[in-house]
Amino acid sequence: MKRILWRSRRGLLELDLQLERFVAEALPGLGAAELEDYRRLLLLPDQDFLEYLNGKSLCPDESLRAIIARIQALQQ
Repeated sequence: MKRILWRSRRGLLELDLQLERFVAEALPGLGAAELEDYRRLLLLPDQDFLEYLNGKSLCPDESLRAIIARIQALQQ
């Protein structure tokens, strides 16, 4: 879990701000499958990750779309 928290700190401020609330509010309640999806999401390059969260691009990996939607939901 410590590694996931550390990887949630990104190089782009805008991305950090979007992940901050998700990490604080939703991360502790994620199930094993969702936690694995989030871990895989953290492997993406910052710019791609940000575009998916901002809805500018659709993530080509359909299995990650649900966790992206959860992060987006906390931003609204």
